Order: sequence, then structure tokens, then C-alpha cells
Amino acid sequence: MSSEKEIKRVTTKTLALMKKKGIKISSLTAYDYITAKILDQSGIDVILVGDSLANVFQGNDTTLPVTMDEMIYHTKAVAKGIVRAMLVVDLPFMSYQLSVDEGFRNAGRIMKETSAGAVKLEGGVRVAETIKKITDAGIPVMGHVGLTPQSIYQFGSYRERGKSEEEAEEILRDAKAVEEAGAFSIVLEKIPAVLAKKITNEIKIPTIGIGAGVHCDGQILVSPDMLGLYVDFHPRFVRYYAELNKEISGAVKKYIDDVKETRFPNKDESY
Repeated sequence: MSSEKEIKRVTTKTLALMKKKGIKISSLTAYDYITAKILDQSGIDVILVGDSLANVFQGNDTTLPVTMDEMIYHTKAVAKGIVRAMLVVDLPFMSYQLSVDEGFRNAGRIMKETSAGAVKLEGGVRVAETIKKITDAGIPVMGHVGLTPQSIYQFGSYRERGKSEEEAEEILRDAKAVEEAGAFSIVLEKIPAVLAKKITNEIKIPTIGIGAGVHCDGQILVSPDMLGLYVDFHPRFVRYYAELNKEISGAVKKYIDDVKETRFPNKDESY
């Protein structure tokens, strides 16, 4: 059995090679040590500390409230559970929109204060300059186009993006701008599968889809969604691979009954 030192860490080079060889990239989110350790030991390629923690961890309606300090706090916990997977961290809302230099400083702060392997930010043409400055400094950047949740109030809804020819062309331009700026990969969220296929074929960096069809170079889901733990929001692109909400609820109810009926703790569980 291989030791931890012999396990090869997934890097930007690994992901580029996977795209070249046609090997699909698996990605999931994590916000804590235990989940990260389970995902990593299961063989996941990329773990994202997503700003989705604002929704599934903090209970907010959008991703906007989460702060830099909170992202760094969660990333430090997640990093301790990872041996193999590449660790990517979202730059939260207003950590890079103010200026190129602000985005550069915050990307550097994440890399300096955590064990992250890359940062992720939303947008295409409008953030290309920021991506370039960050990557020029040697910090890997994952892009994100299509539905960009940090812009939800501008969009007005979480509807699919790129359905019209004009919007599809804009998303394609965004993806190419992200690649040209130096990003090592790009998330395509909630766009038509045919558009995602076109982007995947026309750019050289790996595409990671979420609600973007099977033709992307990889897929990502929010872990509490795919585990059936967070059931308040169930978009069509989420497949439940477990029903942990029911499992945990059942376990808690059984525990409550055992406590009230003095079945717990028993003699073997007592000192």
C-alpha cells in the first residue's frame, strides 16, 4: 500500500494531461476537514472550497454574504484533510470586483494563508485583466462563466444562460478571454450542452461543467446537494447519490427515543 508521501498530488499539469487523454475530471465542494478527507480518500480529483458555503453552510439565500476571512477559515480546515486532490478556493464577492490590484492582493492572501493550489473567480472579458495579473504572479486561476451566482441580482434569476445566439456568443467570448488571460481551467455553469461542447472543443484548457452537459472535460457538484443532505434547492442538474437528509434524520430520531426510553447509554457504554 502506498504511503501518503508516494501519492502524487493533482496539479494544473495533471488536469491538462487528463483533458489531452480524454480522462474526465471529477470535482466536488468541501467546507470542513471531515468531508474533505472522505472526498480525498475516495479519489476525487479537485476539491473546491466554494462560496456556496454561504448557502449550504451558513444558510444564506445567495453567495454574496461570505467574506474573505470566512473563505480562508474554511480552506484551512479543508486543506488538513487533503493528500491527493487539487484544492481550489473561490474568491468571494467584492474581493476582486473593486480593482485588479484588489483581486491580486486577495488571491495572494489565500495562497499565502492556506494550502490552496489555485483560486477561482467568476466572469469573462471583464475580469480577464485580473486573471492575467494573478497568473503572471504564478498563482493558478480557475475561471467561471455562464451562470455566475455572484451576479445573481444583475441576472434576476438562476435561469439557464446562453439559450439565445447572442448570449451564447458572449459566453464563448468570455471563455476564450479567460483562457487567453492565463487560466488553467474554467467552470461552465448552467449553459446548453451544445454550447458547452463547442467551448470545450475550441479552448485548450479543461472545462468543468455544472449543469452544462456531458461533453465538458469534467464535472462538479456541491457535495451537500449530491449527497441529498441539502434538499431545500434541487436544480435538474443535481443527481442525488445518497439521501443523507433522511439517514441523519432517522438516526437522530432513534437517538432521541433511546435517550428518552433510557436505552442509551447501556451498561457497556457506561463507566
